[in-house]
This record gives sequence, structure tokens and C-alpha cells, in this order.
Amino acid sequence: MTQTMRWYGPQDIISLKELKQAGVTGIVTALHQVPVGDVWQVKDINERIKTIEDAGLEWKVIESLPVHEDIKRQTGNYKQLIENYKQSIKNVAECGLKVITYNFMPILDWLRTDHDFENEDGSKVLRYHPAKFAFFDLFLLKRENAEKDYSEEEIEEARKTGENLSSEEKERLFSNVLLGLPGSSESFTPEVIKEQLKAYDHIDDNKLRQNLIHFLSEVSPVAQEAGVQLAIHPDDPPFSVLGLPRVVSTQADIEHILKEVDIKANGLCYCTGSLGGRPENDLVEIFEKSKDRIHFLHLRNVKHETNGIFRESDHLDGAVPMTEVVSRILSYMNEKKISLPMRPDHGYLHSAEDHRNYYPGYSLIGRLKGLAELRGLEKGLERSIQHKD
Repeated sequence: MTQTMRWYGPQDIISLKELKQAGVTGIVTALHQVPVGDVWQVKDINERIKTIEDAGLEWKVIESLPVHEDIKRQTGNYKQLIENYKQSIKNVAECGLKVITYNFMPILDWLRTDHDFENEDGSKVLRYHPAKFAFFDLFLLKRENAEKDYSEEEIEEARKTGENLSSEEKERLFSNVLLGLPGSSESFTPEVIKEQLKAYDHIDDNKLRQNLIHFLSEVSPVAQEAGVQLAIHPDDPPFSVLGLPRVVSTQADIEHILKEVDIKANGLCYCTGSLGGRPENDLVEIFEKSKDRIHFLHLRNVKHETNGIFRESDHLDGAVPMTEVVSRILSYMNEKKISLPMRPDHGYLHSAEDHRNYYPGYSLIGRLKGLAELRGLEKGLERSIQHKD
């Protein structure tokens, strides 16, 4: 696997020098300064490439080239926005970039209730607590008709959960859920989120799926011709939140997307952590069924607690059978004589860095630990494969 690390650009408090010292060869980044829907210009792409190459690293994987909400809803000027996306694909291809990661999650890129849940050893991790989220949805945001999405038992549990939260904890929960997009410190306000939610009132899973397939049928041929691979990121978490539709949460979802637009360039970002948030997802089977269309690897792990709670865990210890997953990846790469780009995804916030204002999940030491574990696992499995041969 080609080891990479995510970098949020010049505003990231982690420097390229620090990432190079971690042993990675590639950077995964994006032009976060470009408004969603605008064309990525060749000049801006090349400037970012030069910054990265001057640090002795390379940039081949984009994360992310965002899809405008109007495209997801097929509203407004969505046809022109798709044309803009096509032009961005052509431009990044011209500059030598190879993989474009994106997602099709409505409004929010990802969601957690806790950004600093404390483990027994004092390290902090991302965590999702369904009852806390329900309390936010029902009693803090007060989303219209939210009670229809919950059972009487879940509503009562949410109420009790909220009664045990202090005012400060409620404020933190509100801020955590509405953090906004990765790479940005901007948070959504209740008014903005409610307005955006209304725009999805008449869009269910089937409609969103149709809109995704339409988008892919337009942009995938352009990517194929340009020699660029599209890698859709799974929903995170992989189930409906805020009453919003979800279409990249299960193996069936993924198979449908790849089958309906059966072009090699139309592929998957295989994120074990996102898919692992749904206990019934078989990560090994998903890999085997989709491996010929997997263009990018996010390797991380999660632990499931009671009542639907899950949290980030050590990369090699959790619900994801990471040893088997990496073994399957290595076998496939050896067979095809390729090296898929991989990055450790998320990491613990260790006490030594608790004072640094990292993006949640993107501490330096925590990701270094994950990368070291994954590299060690990869080397050990490679040696085992060689001995078998």
C-alpha cells in the first residue's frame, strides 16, 4: 500500500515537514479555499502541487472535491454545477492527479456526538451516542416532526439522557453535531440547518440514489477519458440522521452504485471505519465484492458498545477484522501488481497534544500510531506471504 496522510492545506497546524518525518510519501488534500461548486483552476492546483513537492512529498489523491447540494437535490442550477465538476475533473487530470474522493451525504459530511470522549488511559476519541443524538435532535435543535423518527422508548431515553447533561455539556453536544465540513472551523446555526433540512423534505433514499446515479453517469465517462478515478466515500455514520436519506451505507448500496454506472473510473473509497459503524456490514465481503473498483483505502477501526453506541478504537483492535482486511488487500494488490493509496483514518488525541487545536480525529501522534500499526501489520503479512511462496 502507498502510505499517505491527510493534510488540510496551508491553514493546517500540522506541517508538511512533520508529515514527511512520519514516513509517508504522499499527501491527501484539497483546495478547501475554493467555494463548493466552483471550478478548480489549473493555476491553483499547480500551486498546491508545488507546495507539496517542495516539501519532498507528492499529491495524487484529492480529498475531497465536494459535490454541491443542488446536485444532490437536482435543484437550482445543478446542470451547470455538474458541468463545473466535469471541468474540475479535466483540470486535475491535466495536473497529474489520479484519484478524486467525494461523498454524497446530504448537508453534513460526518457526524459525532462526542469529539473528545476519554478512554481509560486518558486519550480522547470520536464517539457516537444515539440517545445523546436523539436528545439533540428532539430537544435542542427541535427539528420539525423529528419524533416520527423515534420510538416512544427512544424518546424517553433521549429525555433522560438530556436531564443528566449540564448546560456546558449540552452546548458542547450542540456544537459537536453541527461542526460543519472537515477542513473548516465554521459551524452551522440551527436556522441554517433547519432551512437546509426542509430542502430535503421530498427526497428519500430512492430519489437521492437516482440523483447520485445521474451525477455519476455524467461525470464518470469524463473521468475515465481523463485517466482519473472517482472514489465515493461511504456515509458516516452509515444510517439516517436528522431524517436525511442515506445511499452509501451497505454492501447493497455499493453494489448498486457500481452496477448502475459500470465504468472503471466509478469506484469506492473503502473506509473501514465508516462502514464498520454499522455492525451488520461484513467488511471482508464488501472488499471482495468491490475490490476491482476500490481506488482509495481509509483504514481505521471502531468499537461497538451497548444501545448502538460506537467509538474510534486502535487501528488493529475493534469490530473491523483489520488483519484479515489487510491480508485481502495485499493479496489483491499482488495479483494485480498495483499499490493502492492508503491512509490511517482518524486517531486518538493523546495527552501530549491535548493543547493543540486539531481537527477532531486528526491529531499527529494518534495518526502516527495508527500508521505505525498498519505498516507493521502490512510488513508482517508480506513476510508471511513470501514464506508461503
